[in-house]
Amino acid sequence: MNRRHCATAAITLVCALALLTAPVQAMAAPIPEPSPTAGAAASPGKKSLEEVRDEIDTLYRKAGAATDAYNLAEEQSEKQSGEIVRLTKSIADGQAKIAELKDRAGAQAREQYRSGGLPPGAQLMLSGDPGLFMDGVNQARQGQQAAKGMLTELEQAQEDLETYTKDASLNWEKIEANRVKQAKAKKSIDAQIEAAEKLESQLAKEERARLLQLEKDAASTAQAAWLSSGALKEINREASAAGKKAVAFATAQIGKPYVWGAEGPGSYDCSGLTSQAWAAAKRPIPRTSQEQWRQLPRIPIQDMRPGDLIIYHSDATHVGMYVGDGSIVHAPRPGRHVTLAGAGSMQILGVVRPDK
Repeated sequence: MNRRHCATAAITLVCALALLTAPVQAMAAPIPEPSPTAGAAASPGKKSLEEVRDEIDTLYRKAGAATDAYNLAEEQSEKQSGEIVRLTKSIADGQAKIAELKDRAGAQAREQYRSGGLPPGAQLMLSGDPGLFMDGVNQARQGQQAAKGMLTELEQAQEDLETYTKDASLNWEKIEANRVKQAKAKKSIDAQIEAAEKLESQLAKEERARLLQLEKDAASTAQAAWLSSGALKEINREASAAGKKAVAFATAQIGKPYVWGAEGPGSYDCSGLTSQAWAAAKRPIPRTSQEQWRQLPRIPIQDMRPGDLIIYHSDATHVGMYVGDGSIVHAPRPGRHVTLAGAGSMQILGVVRPDK
């Protein structure tokens, strides 16, 4: 009875999956929350424009880290939801199997009742005919084996049902934990972006234009330094067939806005762009830049070819796709659009190859 209640509870639990179709609120690895005075402390009147640019960049970097965590939690929740759906089917199949075995056992009991409580084999054994006696012995043995097999099968089905129910409950708990983590990450993302936007809004129009120019100058300086290091001397490899498809998809998204957590088709975040590009090439890869760095094969920069992914910053919180000639296509940050940029315009952590 307890097993039946447990299984029924698990199925009821799974029905609640409909709730998961509502917008999920976000996750995050521990990320420092901005101080209440984050915007005010960086008042343009008190800091140079370069210092303001650095602070805005730091805030967006933190938002990027929280976005990666949010996306990972969402991906894990989707996998766990799919696992619960699979377990629900297994539970239903297990219940049907147990019901069928009980029906068979009941049919045997009813047959014995109609025959005076003796199975057919026993009746033959008592007939007095030697031939029938041997037939009865064989039938009795077969009946015992069948009964034993059915009992073993029933016990196994009940154990499986208990396991499926327990696994479904555990997956549900993981989903709920991820929902809490996602809510924490969303709060962090919103806070970092709000602080950065507030800081930028305090600038005059001319200062905002200068700020954008400072951003471009910093990227150009970093790219020039990277090129002067000889990084491109040996980078002249052709993209694979799948890499060409990924590059074609990614470059076709140029001009679309960055939106954190977005995977297209109208907007993207950095890893949303790269994961969808490789999905278009029929090579699914992890959703987040940190998981792309962790799970995909790493290659030396000098062996890089178009389609490979360049992971940026020490915490692997940004990713772009190398498209050749020292350039990447990437979704930079909130307020920007998918664009081409120098591959060395940011701090390179390493390179990974989805189709190695």
